[in-house]
Amino acid sequence: MAGGRGGVLELAVLGSLHETPLHGYELRKRLNALLGMFRAFSYGSLYPCLRQLLTDGLIIEDGDAAAANADSPIALPGRRSKIVYRLTAEGKERLHELLTQAGPSAWEDESFGVHFAFFRHTEAEVRLRILEGRRSRLEERLDGVRTALARTRERLDSYTLELQRHGLESVEREVRWLNELIATERRASPPDEERRSAQEGTSRAPEPGAGTTGRPATPEDN
Repeated sequence: MAGGRGGVLELAVLGSLHETPLHGYELRKRLNALLGMFRAFSYGSLYPCLRQLLTDGLIIEDGDAAAANADSPIALPGRRSKIVYRLTAEGKERLHELLTQAGPSAWEDESFGVHFAFFRHTEAEVRLRILEGRRSRLEERLDGVRTALARTRERLDSYTLELQRHGLESVEREVRWLNELIATERRASPPDEERRSAQEGTSRAPEPGAGTTGRPATPEDN
């Protein structure tokens, strides 16, 4: 599926279905709560996304078991079968691929929030890169807003000036929030040198003269 907005919706759908299979209505509610915080979510964009994911074999659809059993004596007359969407093995692989992407597209306003919502499924190193990238992007934005505000302050009316200040303060708050998150991630993750040493220690070959079990060689081994 193409990147951009389609990629954000794909990540949101796959991430939501990774946690639990969902009926279409439940999925719409979950996506509205998730994506609505970052941009207007159009229900009209959901079903084309679902059709593409079905075509690609990333999800499958199952009918509601109770509704499907229309011959059951306790079946409700006129009840329609509900479709439950589930991830396939290929869908889980695709989700993992999306969650490892830490480039500039993951720092933007639309996609950052969705990536952040699934940080519990994301590796620590990737989380840190996304947080640092987002902070860098916002710091660039701050510099631009401050420069523009300094140039135009004299020509702005009081209401426009107050709106500019409000936007500036919002970005500054997010940068402070990111600083705290980054500090927490770094405290929780071992330094690169420690991580490399641990990896080398587990993969180091037995020293010369050691037996096949890793113990020192003895005369009985000869």
